[in-house]
Amino acid sequence: MILDVFSRHVVGWMVATRECATLGPTVHRRDLRQAPHRPRTTHRARRPRPKHDLQAGRLPARRLGVTKSHSRPYVSDDNPFSEAQIKTLKYRPDFPERFGSIEHARAHCRGLFPWYNAEHRHSGIALITPEDVHYGRTTAILEARAATLDAAFATNPTRFKGRPPTPQRPPRRSGSTRPSCAHTTPTSDPSNTHFPGRLSQIN
Repeated sequence: MILDVFSRHVVGWMVATRECATLGPTVHRRDLRQAPHRPRTTHRARRPRPKHDLQAGRLPARRLGVTKSHSRPYVSDDNPFSEAQIKTLKYRPDFPERFGSIEHARAHCRGLFPWYNAEHRHSGIALITPEDVHYGRTTAILEARAATLDAAFATNPTRFKGRPPTPQRPPRRSGSTRPSCAHTTPTSDPSNTHFPGRLSQIN
């Protein structure tokens, strides 16, 4: 699975029966090339290297102009975005206790990831869907929310103790290892997802 750290959008995924040297490059080529915002950096945990890692991490990513980063040694929570996403998926009521077959797993994911991208209101990005953040629709959504809150305040200001409410905004920057590094610097528009340093996380 490839997760965009800024928008929490699942860029690509694959369910396979085994690890091999060709699967990692296939995911990179298929999903990173088609992504509307190609990342500058891919981040992964410091787990034991899978068989495809040397191929997936160096050849396709390098050809696409993407560099690698890793979590810090002995830091168990250095991949908070993917860990939170996996927990969200596993806690859904329809998540099976076990998959009966590879086809069952793939069929479940074909419904699961579109729901996560397009319908799930993510608490880490101001209850906006990952898809809306990923495709730059944040500004319009926040303006609509602000108009609704203004109308509610005008109708009953005592409900808000006389203070006009404002909509929650998503983070201006997002990173996984070093928040101050170049690939987490946003553009002047905090709702614009076309910023120069997108970071994707691979599991």
